[in-house]
Amino acid sequence: MAEAADTPGTTPSPARRWLRRTGALLAGAPLLAGLLQLPAAGSAQAAGPDGTRDASRSGSVAVSVDSLTPGAPTDGDTVTVSGTVTNKGKQAVTDAHVNLRVGSALTTRSAIADAARRADALPGTDGTEVGGAYKAEFDKLTPGVAEHFTISVPVDKLDLGGDGVYPLGVALSGETSAQPWDQVLGIQRTFLPWQADEADTTTRTTVLWPLVSTVHMTAETGSNQQQTPVFLDDDLATEIAPGGRLDQLLALGKDLDVTWVIDPDLLASVDAMAGGYRLRVDSDTTEPGTHQAVAQQWLAKLQDAVTGKEVVALPFADPDLASLAHNGTRVAGSLSQLKAATDVAATTVETVLHVTPSTDFAWPVQGAVDPSIVKVATSAGADKVIARSDSLQETGGLAYTPSAARPIGGGTTAVVADSRLSRAFEGDLTKASAATLAVQQFLAQSLALGLQTDKQRSVVVAPQRLLTAGQARAMAEAVSALQGSTWSQPQDLTATAKAKPDPDATTKVPSRSAYPSALRKQELPRTAFQEIATTQQRLDRFKVILSDQSRVVTPFGRAINREMSASWRGRSGAAGEFRQAVRSYLDTLAGRVRLIDKSPTKLSGRSATIPVTVQNNLVQGVGHLVLRLSSTNPTRLEISGKDYDEQPIAVSGGHSTTVKFTTSANANGQSTLVAQLYTQDGQAYGAPVTFDVKVTEITATVMLVIGGGVLLLVLAGFRMYTQRKRAAAREAQETPEDDGTDGTEAADEPAGGAGNPQDTGDRLPEEATARPRADDPQQPSDGTPDTAAESADPSGTGERVDR
Repeated sequence: MAEAADTPGTTPSPARRWLRRTGALLAGAPLLAGLLQLPAAGSAQAAGPDGTRDASRSGSVAVSVDSLTPGAPTDGDTVTVSGTVTNKGKQAVTDAHVNLRVGSALTTRSAIADAARRADALPGTDGTEVGGAYKAEFDKLTPGVAEHFTISVPVDKLDLGGDGVYPLGVALSGETSAQPWDQVLGIQRTFLPWQADEADTTTRTTVLWPLVSTVHMTAETGSNQQQTPVFLDDDLATEIAPGGRLDQLLALGKDLDVTWVIDPDLLASVDAMAGGYRLRVDSDTTEPGTHQAVAQQWLAKLQDAVTGKEVVALPFADPDLASLAHNGTRVAGSLSQLKAATDVAATTVETVLHVTPSTDFAWPVQGAVDPSIVKVATSAGADKVIARSDSLQETGGLAYTPSAARPIGGGTTAVVADSRLSRAFEGDLTKASAATLAVQQFLAQSLALGLQTDKQRSVVVAPQRLLTAGQARAMAEAVSALQGSTWSQPQDLTATAKAKPDPDATTKVPSRSAYPSALRKQELPRTAFQEIATTQQRLDRFKVILSDQSRVVTPFGRAINREMSASWRGRSGAAGEFRQAVRSYLDTLAGRVRLIDKSPTKLSGRSATIPVTVQNNLVQGVGHLVLRLSSTNPTRLEISGKDYDEQPIAVSGGHSTTVKFTTSANANGQSTLVAQLYTQDGQAYGAPVTFDVKVTEITATVMLVIGGGVLLLVLAGFRMYTQRKRAAAREAQETPEDDGTDGTEAADEPAGGAGNPQDTGDRLPEEATARPRADDPQQPSDGTPDTAAESADPSGTGERVDR
């Protein structure tokens, strides 16, 4: 049966199957026990020469490389690496030491980018440890305690091969009580670009050094001759003060061979601050600024720094070209704002810095372009657009990075900045370890680019506009090392734009749909451009009446440019508040030229004159205005014999003037008149003033009755006078001649005497001869063309206008 069971094609019996399984389990038990112990041994083996995966996952020690000098060593140099190690675990690390590990050269730019992304991850091959005394030792690393280290090693001890970029690992090895074997507990990778000799063909590198800030000035100015500007806050003073962001950018850039890219609004703002300024406290209050000296010092240092250097001027306030292209072109007047910002740019830079800038370059945000952006960018006169290679990507399969200049049609040149070099300094670089890694990655990418081909090429580095102080320091360190390297030489932006383009480079601008959605979400909306257009229209109506337009047009024109600034990206709320403040202040100024309200008026007789007062509370005179008075019911009340009448208006600053209109009544009753100011081109200016006029016409019959009554009174008085005369004569005849009284004197004394009750009968009624009193109603006299300022209160209730 046994033989039969083992014969192929037969099935073993159940009892035999059970016996065989049991025997196999018993025989494999020792082997299973050994296998269960393998993970611990495996950990020790995996720790091996370059540290194990388990130690890496724990991340028990943090390694920070705070400096690496020189960043681009040459033959004979000594490389010094400094930093800190911090035990983040719960157990002490013993027999610890920091060592350097040099890996194989990275042959592509993509490989460098990949290595940078895993700079502090342990898995991977990090090359061999640099032996000998080139390490830093620690007897014990206490949990939570950071220890500083410095390692210096001659470059020839690093066993570097040919020219290239070498990954340099700075690793901490040691033991713990739980894992008592030597293992890598933490590592930080960086890069060591190596080119021993001068390159046969160097890369011509253009570095843009942006001096750009956010919006700081309002549209408000003082009423004095200097027009003292009003600032939103004192943040600009903080930026330009010693140690501030812009002060550090200036100090770092002055010793570098770079192209300065400057927003003229920044220069105009600092220059205005230097001459005296005020700060907006609230909607009604300002206070004096106190940093004039700081502004003057910063401008003086900038003038020295840019002397002999290339300066590129952005349009005033650095308008957001992408927002304008995507949301503003359908709003009338938006492109003219860009033209105005471009026109004033060169003048501002020349006035403040005394250098002639280039205004041929347009720089969209992050170098992202599409056909509409290119069209808008060149509409104001620029014929070169600074793009970036992650927007204008290569599609021809080139094995190397081509030169920056690309003809993209219509006589326009795209100057394409290298994305990896330009973005090397993004993020938080306040920590020395992050800044050092950024510097070494930048140098590594630059050398790798240079080693791609023997062709002479020109590349551009265009960082983010608003560099922080930490980013600027890292970038300055990298550019300084690059300009001292063996593979690169500096070049101005203008020369790079004129360099011969690579015939195989991409020249097709990406479609509008390819524009990054993250950037599109930050754009100014169409409503913003509509508000800008409204403000410009109100400014156009206001300026035509002014005797000195520049006092208003210049500050408001620049404020409107600021409303389109790229610095508003990501700050939509603040941008809206700024636009509203500009428009409100313009309305306030325009409202200072107004008609004084009038109360209801009474009109006696068939014709009369009605006064209307125009008040000017501006500091300058106004003119080119027409005051129109219209009747809503001309059949009852006419103005100069028609529906309306007009008179030209001119008023000096701080004064008012009153003009009169002749009216004629055709019927009794109430009529409504409307006074309205107009500009000479027929546009209504300000709010109208409406008031009622009550007509009380006196007819001929009434006049006859009144005249007859007066005549009767006169006749009655004359009769009384003659009667008294006759009575006096009779009394004189009846008096005896010898009564002892002087008859001549008696005859000469007026009848009635001083005490005679009838003395008043000798004169005409007082109403017929009395002069008008001071409080009687009077006809308003014609106002002078320019009178002193009058009250803005409406005229008194029941104003009466006589014939």
